[in-house]
Amino acid sequence: MAYEAPPPHTYWKCQRCTACCRWPGDVKVSPEEITEIAAFVGLGEPEFLQKYTRLRTDRAGLSLIEQADDSCIFLNGNSCVINAVKPQQCRDFPNKWNFPGWRQVCEAIPVPVEGEPC
Repeated sequence: MAYEAPPPHTYWKCQRCTACCRWPGDVKVSPEEITEIAAFVGLGEPEFLQKYTRLRTDRAGLSLIEQADDSCIFLNGNSCVINAVKPQQCRDFPNKWNFPGWRQVCEAIPVPVEGEPC
């Protein structure tokens, strides 16, 4: 998957359109994120792992499972149920990673920044 770097001195501000939450693919979760998300949703880690994770497609760790339409399991309408503790991968989109064509579906707005790009 190719990363499309933002223009120099631009930060993309999320508008919570949830387009990235509906894009198919792995949502990587680290052991620390598993602990935090499980506690946030009121589950023990074993139950959380069983109910909400699967092996990533590269077999190098765990991913959150998807709903039938490929959207994130924690997307409810246009709201992220775990927004306060969402995985780093989610927090980093689209400034540190993105997917080809993301600008056609994402409503993030470009914000000029002084100095080094984000």
